[in-house]
Amino acid sequence: MSGAAEADLELGIRVNIDATRQVLDTLRRMNPGVRVVFTSTTAVYGPPPAPNFPLTEANSPAPLSSYGSQKVEPLNGQKSILPVSRDLSIWICSPRTVVENLIHARDIAAEEHGEGSRVVNLPGITVSIQEMLAALEAVGGQEALDLVEDKRDAATEKIVKSWPATYDTSKAKRLGFVEDGTLEQTLQQYMEDYRDRRW
Repeated sequence: MSGAAEADLELGIRVNIDATRQVLDTLRRMNPGVRVVFTSTTAVYGPPPAPNFPLTEANSPAPLSSYGSQKVEPLNGQKSILPVSRDLSIWICSPRTVVENLIHARDIAAEEHGEGSRVVNLPGITVSIQEMLAALEAVGGQEALDLVEDKRDAATEKIVKSWPATYDTSKAKRLGFVEDGTLEQTLQQYMEDYRDRRW
């Protein structure tokens, strides 16, 4: 998570840069020519030029955090700290949709991207933290909501506020990537896929 990368730069570099390079070096030696889908984070863009400005793949990365440069516990009955304001908006996507879109990305021919970059902003939705909490209550009930403790942390909030919350995903849609569902659907899917799973 970005907070850990900010608190310990060396750890962030080892996890977000060195580990990625080791994976790529191993693939290069063991399976030359293998196709790699490189995933990143909204943190690479830095803050948008204006509120609700929809970023496209043409926007250049300008991260404000080292995490960006390097690259739902209450449903399980565990307490969770909310370190940011409830009115803060973020860009999210369900795990199922991310996995489906990453598999789709692997199969897109290079020429389908057209001229220029192969960067694609995956579809997602813009939601406020309060909307996320309302969805948590709708799916998990008051019991799940009561496990969230508001405990603002200025450093974490500064990091999260530097992430864009709105994207133009027309390129992704043109290339056949699937759109995400509602917050409630995402939480229901989480419960179906991960709740009570022991790793």
